[in-house]
Amino acid sequence: MASAISLSFLNGTTPLKSNSPLHKSKFTPQHLRIISSSKISHKLSSSFEQSTVPISCTRRFDLVPRCGISSNDLPTERKKSFGEWVEVVGDAVSTAFPIWVSLGCLLGLLRPSTFNWVTPNWTIAGLTITMLGMGMTLTLNDLRGALSMPKELFAGFVLQYSVMPLSGFLVSKLLNLPPHYAAGLILVGCCPGGTASNIVTYIARGNVALSVLMTAASTVSAVIMTPLLTAKLAKQYITVDALGLLMSTLQVVLLPVLAGAFLNQYFEKLVKFVSPVMPPIAVGTVAILCGYAIGQNAPAILMSGKQVVLASSLLHISGFLFGYLFARFLGIDVPSSRTISIEVGMQNSVLGVVLATQHFGNPLTAVPCAVSSVCHSILGSVLAGIWRRSSPKQLED
Repeated sequence: MASAISLSFLNGTTPLKSNSPLHKSKFTPQHLRIISSSKISHKLSSSFEQSTVPISCTRRFDLVPRCGISSNDLPTERKKSFGEWVEVVGDAVSTAFPIWVSLGCLLGLLRPSTFNWVTPNWTIAGLTITMLGMGMTLTLNDLRGALSMPKELFAGFVLQYSVMPLSGFLVSKLLNLPPHYAAGLILVGCCPGGTASNIVTYIARGNVALSVLMTAASTVSAVIMTPLLTAKLAKQYITVDALGLLMSTLQVVLLPVLAGAFLNQYFEKLVKFVSPVMPPIAVGTVAILCGYAIGQNAPAILMSGKQVVLASSLLHISGFLFGYLFARFLGIDVPSSRTISIEVGMQNSVLGVVLATQHFGNPLTAVPCAVSSVCHSILGSVLAGIWRRSSPKQLED
């Protein structure tokens, strides 16, 4: 029937009966085509009226309306601003931090002259900027959040400054490390948690808020704990200037962190503007300082490097393992236990490099700190990948 009507329209005739009102009128076939098209177009328009997709209909007077989705009506994807692109690139660089640190150490080992431009003042400035960036992630709300999980925070703090210092001491005894290497390993074990642990915790589907709080707590308390524990455990290997360590830790850790938190609290727009570039700066600083420490002692590392790598690996494996086991033993949930494990196992190795360079006479003391940065980055990333694939039920709920 439809074919007959269409054919008759094309031929200029109509099969309407003679008593049809339209037939009695003076409408020509051309008029009929216009009217028919208008009605169909109106019906189609009303039927799509509630549709969420914009439809444009083009009316053709000789046949039927042609309806389709207009390219002009489709919602277009908003282009990213320059600041958003900087943030995306920064996140990509930060996520790949084990690669950059490894490349820095490898470059320092093979071409030590690459880092001849690095000076002690530069190392202090780089670490200060890194700690300032970490402080910018803290607010008063974070401090209030600590009150909601005192058990997890206290457990993480105790494990941070017990498992790692003792592990450094015992591994040094077990492997019978030379005095300078032993002192360096103990020093890095007494350092606070590293900022990279926050990224690894996020990848591992851990408790990121707890990770930030643990890093902040261990960093602030490092002013007292790092010099005290280092002097207590490493004094049999090397003379330790506890007061000098305390002043340096105060200068490059506590003051920048407090300054960053102050800026975040009262100059939010400024922090929002500079915060996307802070993680890449931190990663670059770690890679350069570790490469510098390796480059300063490349010949000695090539001779006894395996021993230092083994010692650093055992130190961090011990931290990851016992941090998780003790947290679970205390009845802490799986995501928070993972976070504590990562925080305990990953140290602020760059702080160890700076302190060893400034306060220990033998430059080889900084080598375990630099190697430690590579070891905990790789081990932490592998652990995060495993835990990410085996997400606990608590997270799914």
